Amino acid sequence: MDGLCCFGAPQKAGKPLKKDDVYHDSQSPMSPGKSISRRLSDKLRRSVSSDSKKESLREGSTRIAAQTFTFRELAAATKNFRPESLLGEGGFGRVYKGRIDSTSQVVAVKQLDRSGLQGNREFLVEVLMLSLLHHPNLVNLIGYCADGDQRLLVYEYMPLGCLEDHLYDLPSDKVALEWNTRMKIAAGAARGLEYLHDKANPPVIYRDFKSSNILLGEGFFPKLSDFGLAKIGPVGDKTHVSTRVMGTYGYCAPEYAMTGQLTLKSDVYSFGVVLLELITGKKVIDNTRPPGEYNLVLWARPLFKDRRKFPSMADPLLKGQYPMRGLYQAIAVAAMCLQEQASTRPLIGDVVTALSYLASQIYDPSARVNGNNKFTTSTRERERDKGLSAQRHGTDALLTVTDGSTKQDRTPDQESARSSSMHASPDLGLLDDAGESRLIDGSAEAVQDLKTESFIRK
Repeated sequence: MDGLCCFGAPQKAGKPLKKDDVYHDSQSPMSPGKSISRRLSDKLRRSVSSDSKKESLREGSTRIAAQTFTFRELAAATKNFRPESLLGEGGFGRVYKGRIDSTSQVVAVKQLDRSGLQGNREFLVEVLMLSLLHHPNLVNLIGYCADGDQRLLVYEYMPLGCLEDHLYDLPSDKVALEWNTRMKIAAGAARGLEYLHDKANPPVIYRDFKSSNILLGEGFFPKLSDFGLAKIGPVGDKTHVSTRVMGTYGYCAPEYAMTGQLTLKSDVYSFGVVLLELITGKKVIDNTRPPGEYNLVLWARPLFKDRRKFPSMADPLLKGQYPMRGLYQAIAVAAMCLQEQASTRPLIGDVVTALSYLASQIYDPSARVNGNNKFTTSTRERERDKGLSAQRHGTDALLTVTDGSTKQDRTPDQESARSSSMHASPDLGLLDDAGESRLIDGSAEAVQDLKTESFIRK
């Protein structure tokens, strides 16, 4: 849960902010005499465009609904923050499991480290964002505490912890995530990001998308957490937001790390890194790996161009229990998100469409045909898919469909669908009948072709 500068050591706190500088990336000492709720609402009213037609963040919605707690209440809830209640620890502070006495609700309480990386500015932003933005794939903020110099946030309790805990350094008694679960998590996390980009108005750039910030509820339902680094995105004719480079090394988009220019596509890049983590089971930065392999993205880039190497990218903990076609598609989505040029990355809405289709395909390890892993779907899903053929064809174009079959093996309908998807976006990768594949790095023209397809949201 820690957020670090992308390069070098965390920068020291800057000068105290002026009255209107809540969104600058420096520490903002809080005035004890001013209500947090009023301060957040005032800033939001200045941020929202006056001609906004969407309802998500309009002025009428700026009342901060989060409950306020006293420090005494939260100390009682966590049994005085005793070690047995500790859930995790990061650069922003510690998270404890607790129970609110008045409601008996089980919660997670984040106590911000007063000397840590998250200052009052980040505290204010997180209360703002999670009070006004509501979606099934965003963690629910129950309340906060700002007694004296204490800063605490109270969230809904997510019993399965964070995604990172289910990918790396697993204890012997913990089962690795299966393929279906990984795709379900990826699709759900993408929906949360889509809400921030496409539904919130003005759009919100998450800026700290990483596996440790994806919390998991019952059934591995994913929710995004930790919004302290979130930024209001560009509005009007602006193309980016200029800001100090913050985030976590390994997840930052290259153009943001180099220029400080933040866009929605910066989040798409970070999403691609997490998707690659889900596929490979490898850490983003691992200094125990040989030179050239310690950085996950740099290790993966050469492999993206050779389909024959895709199986070597799969997490060994999957033990080969994954659909080969689904693996190719997931890797292709990750490769598109990780394009070095921001303009060639897909919109998060298109990624949601692709991953929702992948997540809907149930993989049955026992269903094998001639040694090839296959997707299976339930009867209900087959009926539903009849009405999604246009989406599926467009999705296949984005995903670089490759099922390993030959023209003789495919039915006329399958061949027609395959030809349609290839025609839709030939630059994104093709598989010929000899089984050879190429994955092209992509271009602005290729992405523009994608935008003309029927699966793109109108």
